[in-house]
Order: sequence, then C-alpha cells, then structure tokens
Amino acid sequence: MPPRLTFFCELDAPQLESLFRTGEVVNVLQKLGAGVALAIRDFSAERAQVVRQMNEAGIPVTAWLLLPEQDGYWFNLDNAPLAVQRYNDFKDWSEQESLKWERIGLDIEPDFRLITALKEGVLPFFRFFFSTIKRRKKQLPSARRMYERLIEQIHADGYEVEAYQLPPVLEERRTRSSVLQRWLGILDLGVDREILMLYSSFSRPWGDALLLSYGKDAQYIAIGSTGGGVDLEGVADTRPLDWQEFSRDLLIGGLLKPEVSVFSLEGCVQQGFLERLLDFDWQKSVRIERRKYILVHQIRNLLAAGLWALERPWLPAGLIILLVLARISRRRRSN
Repeated sequence: MPPRLTFFCELDAPQLESLFRTGEVVNVLQKLGAGVALAIRDFSAERAQVVRQMNEAGIPVTAWLLLPEQDGYWFNLDNAPLAVQRYNDFKDWSEQESLKWERIGLDIEPDFRLITALKEGVLPFFRFFFSTIKRRKKQLPSARRMYERLIEQIHADGYEVEAYQLPPVLEERRTRSSVLQRWLGILDLGVDREILMLYSSFSRPWGDALLLSYGKDAQYIAIGSTGGGVDLEGVADTRPLDWQEFSRDLLIGGLLKPEVSVFSLEGCVQQGFLERLLDFDWQKSVRIERRKYILVHQIRNLLAAGLWALERPWLPAGLIILLVLARISRRRRSN
C-alpha cells in the first residue's frame, strides 16, 4: 500500500498564490490523498486564501511555523521567546481568517544567521559560532522549559505538535548528550510526531544509504529536496533531486514508513513530478550498495562515540592520566 504523502511548501505569498491559482495543484493533491505542510512566513491575506482553498478541498494542512530571517528563521535555543510569540500571533491570525489546521509544525534547526555567516567566510562563521556557544549552556534549561510550555499550550488549543529535526539528534539522544544542542542551538523536544529531515540531495553520493540507516530508526521521515527552500548556495549541494533519485527515495521511504513527507511541493510542480506520482509504481524494487550503508552506520557510531566523550570529557581525560601513571610506575619498578 502506498504511503500517505505530505508536501512541504515554503513559498512567499505571491509565489504561493500563483502556484494554487488554477486549482490544478489542489486537484492532484486530492487524487493523491496528500497533505501539505505550509510554511507560515507571513500572516497575509494571500496565504490565508490558499489555506481556505485547501480546507474547502479537504486537504489536510499543517502549519509549519517560521520566524523572520533576522530572528533566526527556524526555531532554536536562541529564539525561544520569539517562537512563543510567533505561535500566539499565528493563533490570532488563524482565528481572524477562520483557518483549519491538521497540526502545528516546529522546525528545529540552527540559527539561520549561522548560514549567512558561513556564506561570508570562515572567520565570520567562527565569530558568530563562538559568540553564541558561550551563552547556550546557561540558556538550555530555560529555553527547553519555554518550548515545553509552548507545546503544552498548543495541545491545550487542540492541536498535535510535530517537530522537524536534523538526523544526528538520534545520536545525541542515544548518548544522553547535549553537545549538539549547545553547539548548534537545536533542541531535543518531546512532541507527538518527530520527522527527521533525510534529504539525500544534500548528502550525495551517500544519501540513499543515509536515508535507509536513519529512516529505520526514525519515527517519521522527510525526503528531498526537489527544489526550493532557503538559499544554501556555497554552503551545501543545492542541486535538486532528479526523477531517478526522487523515485529511489520514494521507494525507500515507502518501504520504511506508512507516511512520508516530501520537500518540496513547489519543486515537484516545477519539475513535473507531482502528476507523475498519480501513476507511480510503488512495487518496484530498489537497491542500495551495502558498502555505503555500512560506511554510514560506522560514521553514525563514530559520531555517537564523539558526542559521548565530549559530554563526559573528564572520563577519557581520567583514563589517559591513569594510563600515564601506570606506565610511569612500571618504568620505576623496572629500574
């Protein structure tokens, strides 16, 4: 049985209105039985009209909450108060526009300004990185409590909460570490649905193996990218998936989970993928090279070991001291 698909859509209001103007996209989404996770980049009348259009067509819509770029864009440890205010503003807008939502999505990623700094060069990146990392250890407990209260508020308002997370959060959790949270500003939150962003376009040529490895351990998964989203030129491989790559990832995702998210709707439309999904053969076989899968598994284990050691630096340091003392003791006895 094909998985239920949900398409992320991250367009500004004018482009969003244009995408949905003819009704063709809505028609295909209806035939696919698919949902949309719509980026709330503004509280415009145009965005509200698109949501109402999908509400009337019976398409489930998730509110994917985002901040202005100058405030970090994605939700993270550094902007917890702004995230809370963003939800409150969103709720007021939804009530005023009579909008219906399937659930609320929290995008947990590093501060967008880290990407901007990296584009400017290595020195601006490290200046921004170290200026934020110094204060995060103290901020982490209070930011976590703020997000936990936000999730409780969203639940009280009658919505489920889903979080979009980077794959290494699984290693962070497995080793009971908070290193990545302090370094990158991400947060490991307890939500109803956790979706790992397993975008193979950013990890060529290992993307299919990474998707299989993390996908097996994930609660839910997102594949991509078929195009669109924030400008990562100069930071990551920004080439969108072609049809062969996209088909491969769909088949892997369908084997792993009953629900698969796709980034992005606009990329699928632009490349002509959306309509091709109507006749997609979900029974086709898919093959992943064993050596790539083993390598990804080994890298994940090394990452976990590194996070474990960094969280407990006193332990390896203590072992090294004990080994040195033992060696000195043996030398003295031999003399």
